[in-house]
Amino acid sequence: MKKIENYIHGKITSNSKKELSVSDPSTGEETAKVVLSGVDDFSNVIQSAKKSQVEWLKTTPLKRSRILAKYKTLIESNIQELAELVSKEHGKTLEDAKGSVTRGLEIVEFSCGVPHLLKGEFSQNVGTNIDSWSVRHPLGICAGITPFNFPAMVPMWMFPISIACGNSFILKPSEKDPSCSIRLAELFTEAGLPDGVFNVIQGDKTIVDLILQSPDIASVSFVGSTPVAKYIYEQSAKNLKRVQALGGAKNHLVVMPDANLEQAVDGIIGAAYGSAGERCMAVSVAVAVGDIADELVEKVNYKAQTLKVGPWTDLESEMGPVISKEHKDKIENYIAKGIEEGATLIADGRNFKIQGYENGYFIGPTLFDNVTNNMTIYKEEIFGPVLSVVRAKNYEEAITLINEHPFGNGTSIYTSDGEVSRHFTTNCKIGMVGVNVPIPVPMAFHSFGGWKQSLFGDHSMHGIEGIRFFTKLKTITSKFFYLRFNKYICFIIIITFSCRRMIQS
Repeated sequence: MKKIENYIHGKITSNSKKELSVSDPSTGEETAKVVLSGVDDFSNVIQSAKKSQVEWLKTTPLKRSRILAKYKTLIESNIQELAELVSKEHGKTLEDAKGSVTRGLEIVEFSCGVPHLLKGEFSQNVGTNIDSWSVRHPLGICAGITPFNFPAMVPMWMFPISIACGNSFILKPSEKDPSCSIRLAELFTEAGLPDGVFNVIQGDKTIVDLILQSPDIASVSFVGSTPVAKYIYEQSAKNLKRVQALGGAKNHLVVMPDANLEQAVDGIIGAAYGSAGERCMAVSVAVAVGDIADELVEKVNYKAQTLKVGPWTDLESEMGPVISKEHKDKIENYIAKGIEEGATLIADGRNFKIQGYENGYFIGPTLFDNVTNNMTIYKEEIFGPVLSVVRAKNYEEAITLINEHPFGNGTSIYTSDGEVSRHFTTNCKIGMVGVNVPIPVPMAFHSFGGWKQSLFGDHSMHGIEGIRFFTKLKTITSKFFYLRFNKYICFIIIITFSCRRMIQS
């Protein structure tokens, strides 16, 4: 049985005897054991990070950039292997897994520009003979706690930028799909990163709490559910750490009567059911405005039924299983709750079976109509392939639904009206907004983050916000004094210098 351990100071290691099963979601079979680290392993990872950061701090941004460039090349040449590691333990299709690794790769590419990104500002003569300038310094040791849904991409939202800025980084990946993080660390070492600058420690809440309590860790980055994000934020702040904690979502996609319906439906299908709905940017609510609702529901249902659901090994699969039996049961309970509270179940993904994969954690595409804002399936994050259609009388009612929801991660609108789209982008209280784009995920050189209960902390992920989060600002003000010589002093200096030269000759 494969054993997945820690990666500390360039070596695979662990001291703990406590282990947890890792399963293939497509089959339900145990494929590995992951170590659940304890205090000894945590002490080792802290010592490694402290020792390495002292020297890494002295490494110039240009040299760091060159290592990152080599790392980028290695990820590109090993993208198939990394994607397979993701698919085997998460269950997402191979194409989806490759896309997620590519998305992480883009953050590495962005981080290669760190010599430019760390440039400060300079002002000459802010006062008489006084100059002022700013520089950005690394924080020290930074930590990341990442979720199961993107075991490659989400960690790469964090550690490449942190390391590029001169920090050492400790990653605590999800214990449900831990293998990819180890391989990412090994490739970084191969690229020339000094041992200990990037460490991976496996574990559960025990390690999470040790990270939050450690006085040696300066910052914590987190992506996960809102209750846990709030806990991470509170505990980090309590222990005087800088924190960015991304929480849950309930992303709405508004379809206006003037929208290109075919484009809207295609967007909804990919955004609602891609990655089995296990992503914080998934569309879980479609808001049908006016008399477009009946046709929208009909077309979405038709396309949902044509989706090919299957294991990642089937290259024709368009949607894979969810991560675990426990999560499958949770999603099915939400579906039952929706029926109980009066929503119209159009497509039921429960009891979905695939020949040869009967024990896999598969749920078929699920569609509800006539969902209202007081229903549980509307209010809470399901994190599965379940789409709720809410009917709104007009645009004003649609945007009110979005603004009154406690989550504020992402939203989109499909419309042909420029005035409506401009009003929407300006007035919706959401962190990431799309117009005729189903999933408005920013590129690596912009920043990712929501509003309201979707983000705790002052900084979003990656982009310039990432640079600011992983550095601290120092501003310097300096005055220079100039000696004033009269002609007699100058004459004496010249005579003295000339006499000295004559004596020497």
